[in-house]
Order: sequence, then C-alpha cells, then structure tokens
Amino acid sequence: MAVADKAASHDGQAAPDLLVAGAGVAGLWLALKAARAGLSVTLVERGNPGDGASGGFLGALMPHSPERWNGKKDFQFRALVDLEDEVARLQSETGVVCGYRRVGRILPLATERSRRAAMDRIADAAANWGARFAYTVSHTPDRGDWPNIVRAPHGIVQETLSARISPPGLIDALLSSLAVLPNFDLRLGVEVVDVAPGDRLAKLSDGSNVGFAHLALANGVDAFPMIARLAGLPAQSLGSGVKGQAALLDAGAPPDLPLVYEDGVYVIAHENGRVAVGSTSENEFDDPYGTDERLEDVLKRARKLCPLIKDAPVIRRWAGVRPRAIGRDPMLGLVPGAPGVLAMAGGFKISFGIAHRMADCLVARITGEEGPETPESFSVVTHATKAARDQGNQ
Repeated sequence: MAVADKAASHDGQAAPDLLVAGAGVAGLWLALKAARAGLSVTLVERGNPGDGASGGFLGALMPHSPERWNGKKDFQFRALVDLEDEVARLQSETGVVCGYRRVGRILPLATERSRRAAMDRIADAAANWGARFAYTVSHTPDRGDWPNIVRAPHGIVQETLSARISPPGLIDALLSSLAVLPNFDLRLGVEVVDVAPGDRLAKLSDGSNVGFAHLALANGVDAFPMIARLAGLPAQSLGSGVKGQAALLDAGAPPDLPLVYEDGVYVIAHENGRVAVGSTSENEFDDPYGTDERLEDVLKRARKLCPLIKDAPVIRRWAGVRPRAIGRDPMLGLVPGAPGVLAMAGGFKISFGIAHRMADCLVARITGEEGPETPESFSVVTHATKAARDQGNQ
C-alpha cells in the first residue's frame, strides 16, 4: 500500500493518513472505506452526523436514463448494483437495519411523445443494464392506485433496477461500523475552516491544527468555497446549494411497492407502512431548514398521483440544502494546486446511491491500489475549467 509519508503532528496529536471534513453519507462512506483499507482516519463534523443534506428520509436510488450511455451513467449504474452487497455487509457487521430494498420504479406517461421516447429506450436498457434488470412499457400498472391510472393516459414505464434505502438507517449503520475500528477517530462540534496544503495542515474551528497526509472535503455545500479558494477561483464559482423539502406519511403501504416518479415528485414506500414524498428543488430560498407551501403543493400532487396515500397523515416534515456542483455531476478527486487535498462533493440527489463507489475511487488514489475509474466529468479540473470559462464570459 503506497501511502504518502505522514505529515508532522500538530497540537500534540499524530497526523492521520486521512482527515475527512463532513460526516454526511459521503464522509462516512469515505471514512469507513479508508479505515477498512488500513489508513488512520480522523473525521470532523461541526454538528451531528447526517444533520445536513443526508438527514432526509426519501432514500430514492434511481438510475439515469439508459440512452446516450457515458462514463457518468456507467459509474452510477455500477454503484447502484454494488450497493446491495455493500448494505448487506453493513447490516451483517452492525445488526443495524438500513431499510434497503430493490423495488423498481414506475414512471407514468402523460403524452404520446413520452411513450414513444420510452419505447426507444427499451433496447438501450437491454444493452447497458444487461439481462438482470428489466425496462418495460405497458398500458397499466399492476394496481390502479399506484399510480392512479388517470395520471398515466399513455401507459407507464416500469423498471426493476431502482431501489430505496432509509437514510437514517444507513447513517446509523455506517457510524456503528466505524465505531469499533481502532484506526478511526470522530471529532464532533468542529469543522475545517482553513487549509495550508503546502504544510499539510488544517485549521479547525476550535483553534486547533491537524496535520494530514490527505484531506478530503466531503462537507456538502461548505466544500465549494474552500475548493474554489484552493484552486484559485472565486468562492461561489464551483457550486451552490439547492433546497429540498419532503414529508413522511403513515400510510399503511406495503413495503414492496415500486417507487413512483412524475415530473419532480417522488412517492416512495418504506418499511412499517411509511411513505416518503418529495421533493422541491429551490435555487432561491430564505429559510434553508423550514418547510412551507411548496411542500404542501408537492403533497397535493403526490396524493393525486397515488390514491393509496390520499388521506395518510403527515408524521414528519424535512427541509435541507443539497450540494450541486457547477457541472451538475459530482466533484471527485484531487484539487488542483493543493497537494494532498481531495474533493468529494456535489452529489445533489444521487449521493446515497454512489457515495460508496466515490469513496472507493479516493481510497484507491491514496493507497495506489486499483479502484473504479473516475468519470472525467467528475474531476475537479473539469469543474474548475467550466467555472473559469463562465467567469470569463461574464
């Protein structure tokens, strides 16, 4: 295992092989994968694990559409396939239930044009997803209230690749698996506020300094300005936050129902009869953590889409800000001009399905072992190039 020489210790503490900023789903997967590989890992989080964008309950694990196949779609497809075994290992190690189930997905077809486009994707799905997963177009769903047949006048797409997971369950399982590892240290109530890459030194919000061989910025929206500064770009040039709102209903729904998705509205049956509904995508907002009439509108649409939840009471509401990188793809890999600093940010809506594979990429880069190929569109250089170009056009 080829790991860079350890940085000098600071403030009386030995420098870890990997310092991870952010204990959301990305940072936790990275910490676990790195610790399993034998690296010493310190994870810092200013709040509680999973408090930020990872703190919701939708848990949709949906693939990109199968046509116009590229590296990004292949990366996500492989991640969605592998996640089933990854979760099984977590549950076996910890006894924590992650609420994972491969239930598939239904997409209502509202127009003849959308039906023709769906028919054209059947061959692409067969070629790119393989025989294990089906992609079919039919006239009606198996049951008329999931979704409402009125919402699908031109039939439905049904595919068997999509899955769902309980975000709180996964966060708990990752923490439980990490807690027993002797080469892992969790520090809550602090965050990385500054980085001196040349000295392999991070300054924390409590005034302490931590040396590192590698530092991974996996702290959601807060990663963007720090990565931009290290790359010599304006603070807000690499990404922004998009607010999402969701609701959890007590619907008595069977847990094996497929996901339903229509025009930005997700309806996802979980265990214990619960159904998650969401989500908004708000680029402008005053209160990042407050729910409002936009969520009520999504709820109304969801109840019309799936009559099974028409009268189901809401037992919880959630709002949070998800990180979206400038290129819309996740940002993964070395930060240019910052030796030892890595980015793992910008997953937006797909983080829960790909974070484990993104972690494999970074751990392989640190250790020198073979790992998954990182799509070029994910690289920090690609995002930085786009940001510089956009700045030049202003």
